[in-house]
Amino acid sequence: MCLPAWGRARITAQSLNDLARLRRVRDRIDREYAQPLDVEALARGAAMPAGQLSRQFRLAYGKSPYAYLMARRIERATGLLLHRDLDDADIRRMVGCSSPGVFRRHFTELVGMPPHAYRRRAVGTAADMTPWVPEQATRTAGLATTGA
Repeated sequence: MCLPAWGRARITAQSLNDLARLRRVRDRIDREYAQPLDVEALARGAAMPAGQLSRQFRLAYGKSPYAYLMARRIERATGLLLHRDLDDADIRRMVGCSSPGVFRRHFTELVGMPPHAYRRRAVGTAADMTPWVPEQATRTAGLATTGA
């Protein structure tokens, strides 16, 4: 006979396992942001269906895996834009964005200005500027309390 507590313990263990897999996906995005990554590849690496990964990732981190990836790429790009010897196209490629339009659109959405305006603003004040960091990129809803 199965005790009710065993069922709850099994559900809790599965939830912790899922959170650990989500953390590994997030860590992979943080490490490999410049590589071609898509939700299908991330899901295969986590041994989950892509839809389930997207739903659970959004619940845990407040944004989809793609949005998290783009936020990481833009965050890295803001730091690189402070270096005058790199042009915008080189920076875009270095952070893994193949399309100039997609890069410019996401950059403008997240930072509030296009890359060239961000760089222009940084000229002469680079010592005072710090790279942009997304407000919710480090959100870990539920992870800190589980110890996963």
